[in-house]
Amino acid sequence: MSDLGSVVFYTIERAIKTYRQFAQRRLVAAGSTLTVDQWLVLNVLEEEPGIQQGLVAELVFKDKASIARMVDLLVRTELVERKVPASDRRSVSLRLTRKGKRELVGITPVVEDYRKRALKGVKAGDIVALQGTLNRIMANCDE
Repeated sequence: MSDLGSVVFYTIERAIKTYRQFAQRRLVAAGSTLTVDQWLVLNVLEEEPGIQQGLVAELVFKDKASIARMVDLLVRTELVERKVPASDRRSVSLRLTRKGKRELVGITPVVEDYRKRALKGVKAGDIVALQGTLNRIMANCDE
């Protein structure tokens, strides 16, 4: 077995996990009760009001069951409202409530700050190169 630290996919996974833990600590320190995933869902709903719940799952890379549980919690905390048309009960659309919009506005500067801190010292060209490399890996896996 090879040294895991020399396997690029292990390093990618470790970087993602480290970043998510860092981000969650920043949210907690700012007094938010949101998780990183919940913030992502709120952000998607801000950009796509009325979006279908299943599409939210695709956009945030979560399975439908996880998104359903997360949305249930966001509905209970009055950050999100769920609309189920009588004509198709499987088609659930989601919107931010006023409270959800306020929460998103309040926490967005924290998110912008922790993203900036995570990229401190990383050159713009390196970011572009990394995105290109990751996109190539994803394309290879889609073939």
